[in-house]
Parts: sequence; structure tokens; C-alpha cells
Amino acid sequence: MKSPETPHERADLTSTIHLSTLRSVRNQRNIEEIFSSLSSEERAIIAALPKNSAMFVVLAGPNKGARFLIDGESTSIGRDSRSEIFLDDVTVSRKHAMITRSDKGFTVVDSGSLNGTYLNSQPVLTERLVVGDEVHIGKYRLTFFSGKGNS
Repeated sequence: MKSPETPHERADLTSTIHLSTLRSVRNQRNIEEIFSSLSSEERAIIAALPKNSAMFVVLAGPNKGARFLIDGESTSIGRDSRSEIFLDDVTVSRKHAMITRSDKGFTVVDSGSLNGTYLNSQPVLTERLVVGDEVHIGKYRLTFFSGKGNS
């Protein structure tokens, strides 16, 4: 016959973690490593970007090597063929995200996409971009570079 449990043995050993109290830590990629992975042509193109412009370079995944210039006040990203950055895959919403430009720099804004927009592996709705950030949309991974004089 089994002996009765002591109060300590019956205690609930679960705990609650309140996720709202955790803060996100930006996973900044090593910029020297990123630049060393670029071809000399890509480094020259990025160095020549004018102020108030930026570029996505696909360093991994589908369309590796593709470059997308960002030079307007807003740039649409999506599966819609009218998007400035057209990503042709079902993992991408027709109107997936926008890149907006302001005096403070460039910002990625999710447009209510089904699969979400990720910045350095973290889901985001709106987030300012810095050189070396990786924007993950569907199966596409776009690395951000900005022109001289941008903040």
C-alpha cells in the first residue's frame, strides 16, 4: 500500500511567466561578416547608393543575389505584380509590407500579412531598419543597406 503524500509532494510546481514583461532584444547581425559575404560588385553598388536611398540584397534563400532599390517615400512589398518589390510565392501576401522613408531613416511596416513580417527573426509590425538587418517575408530573406548620409 502506498503511503499518503506529504503536503510538499502535492504542491503545484508550475509557475506563470508573463510574456508582456519580457522585452525584445534586437538580434543585430555582424556587419563585417555581412559585408565580407558580398561580391566586390555588390559592395561597389552599395557604396554608390545616394543619400535618401537604400537597397535590399538577397544573401540567402530564393532569388539569392537579387537587389531591390528603395528610393521613394514608400515602397510596397508583396505578391501583387504591381508591388515595387515583387516576391512571387504563396508564402507572401499580395500586399505584405511597406518600407517607408522619413527624416529618421527607413522603417518596415507589416500590411496585415497572413504569415507576418520578421526582422532579424523577430515578428514585427513596425520597426526602424539599420544596415545589416534581415527582413524575412515568406521564404525570402532580404538584407538591408542604406546610402551615405542616412541615419
